Amino acid sequence: MQPNNDTWISEFFLLGLSEEPELQPLIFGLFFSMYLITVFGNLLIILAVSSDSHLHTPMYFFLTNLSFIDICVTSTTIPNIVINIQTQSKVITYAGCITQMYFFIIFSGLDIYLLSVMAYDRFVAICHPLQYMVIMNPQLCGLLLLVSCIANILHSLLQTSIMLQLSFCREVEISHFFCELNHMIQLACSDTFLNNMVMYSAALLMGGGPFAGILYSYSKIVSSILGISSAQGKYKAFSTCASHLSVVSLFFCSGLGVYLSSAAPQSSHSSAVASVMYTVVTPMLNPFIYSLRNRDIKRALKRFFGVPVM
Repeated sequence: MQPNNDTWISEFFLLGLSEEPELQPLIFGLFFSMYLITVFGNLLIILAVSSDSHLHTPMYFFLTNLSFIDICVTSTTIPNIVINIQTQSKVITYAGCITQMYFFIIFSGLDIYLLSVMAYDRFVAICHPLQYMVIMNPQLCGLLLLVSCIANILHSLLQTSIMLQLSFCREVEISHFFCELNHMIQLACSDTFLNNMVMYSAALLMGGGPFAGILYSYSKIVSSILGISSAQGKYKAFSTCASHLSVVSLFFCSGLGVYLSSAAPQSSHSSAVASVMYTVVTPMLNPFIYSLRNRDIKRALKRFFGVPVM
C-alpha cells in the first residue's frame, strides 16, 4: 500500500492532545484507565446478556453488538496513543495511519447505524407491541446488522481508496491523537476537492440518514406515549427507551461539538479534545447508562456474579 506522493512519506507524527512533557503522564493515565473501563464495562454487558436467556431479545441483541463496536472503536485509537506516550514516540507509519483510519470509519459508522436500528426497535416495541416479536424477528435483526456492516465497509473502502490518491509534502504533523479523515485531507498538498466532496456527502448520507431515522422513530414514540392514559403506563413506556435516548444524546451532542470545533478557526487542538468525547468518553459511559437505568441488565449482572436476585 504505497502513497502516490511526489515526496515519499513513510510516516506521520501524531501530536496528541498536548506537547507539554509534564502533561504526558496525566494523559497516559487518563487514556489507559478509560480504555480499561471501556473494555471491562462493555464486556460485562456482553457476558451478562449472553448468559441470561431472558435477555435473548432483539433489544439486547443490538445492545451486545453496540458494546462490541464500542470496544472496537476505542481499540483503534487508544492503544496507539498510550504506546506512543510510553515509548515517547509520536510516529505512526503511513500504512498504520491508513489502516487506523479504515477501521475507525467502519466502527464509528456502525455505532451510528446501531443507534438508529435500536431506535427503530424501540419504535416497534412501543407503537406496535402486539406485533413486536413478529416484526423484529431474528432474520430481520440479522439483516439489519449485515446491511449496516456492508454499508460501512464499502464507505470506508471508498474513503481510504481516494485518500491513497493524495500527495503529502513535508508537513506530516497531525494535530490529533489518531489519524482522523478530515485532518489527513487538510495535510495533503494535492487537490482535495474530490475527497472533500465525498467526505461531506458521506457525512450527510451515512450520518444524517440514521439521525433522521432516530428523530422519526422518537417522534412516533412520543406521540404514542402521550396517547397512554395512565401516568404509570407513560412512565413504563418511556423507561424502556430512556437508556437509548441518553446514549443517542451523548453521542450526537459530542459529534456536533467536534463538527463545530473543526469549523472554527485554529481548531486543530479543540477538535482533538472534542473528539475524545465520542471516541473515548461515550463508549466508556454506555455500559454505566444501560446498567444503571435497566433493571434487566442489573439482574443479569447479579446472576452472572452469583449475587442473589430479589
